[in-house]
Amino acid sequence: MSLARVHNFSVSLDGFGTGEGLSQDAPFGHAGQRLHQWMIATRWWDPGGSGGVDDAFAQQHGVGIGAEIMGAGKFGYPGWHEDPGWKGWWGPNPPFHTPVFVLTHHTRPSIEMEGGTTFHFMDASPAEALETARRAADGQDVRIGGGPTTVRDFLAAGLVDHLHVVVVPILLGRGKRLWEGLEGLEAGYRVEATSSPSGVTHMTFTRTSV
Repeated sequence: MSLARVHNFSVSLDGFGTGEGLSQDAPFGHAGQRLHQWMIATRWWDPGGSGGVDDAFAQQHGVGIGAEIMGAGKFGYPGWHEDPGWKGWWGPNPPFHTPVFVLTHHTRPSIEMEGGTTFHFMDASPAEALETARRAADGQDVRIGGGPTTVRDFLAAGLVDHLHVVVVPILLGRGKRLWEGLEGLEAGYRVEATSSPSGVTHMTFTRTSV
């Protein structure tokens, strides 16, 4: 069976995966881009960027992925469902190039974009969404793309096989936490940590039990 994977998911030292005050002008709220500067600096993001540890981890984002699941908060700003013309943050050719399943209580018809990305909107449990995405992935893995609430829900349901979290040395103080309610999660995973010269720490959780 294909795996459910999380990649390049950044959190602050105090565990926040996004800031407070999300809007169309501030997709990550008061956090801005501070959680993602490590990634923006890599060759994976920018051909003129840096190699090294950060780039090596970032490059794994799309390897073997056949579908993505994301939450409504990653697809758009609060209230996007009231805008019938909203097609996500990424322009006409989003970077996914696979079917993408958006979990939302406000479903709408699928949107076919350039480059092989099609957004499908579904109101479903994590298990139901993963089953649907696995069928669409055609034997490849499924990426759980975020935001923090969606990743946390899939972790709580025991559905994540591989988790890559990047701990960024900033304190946000407010926003949405990743680890809330997941006490003892590490018991079912092999946990490894790799420090980077950029100051971030890459932590991987690989499932050891089923």
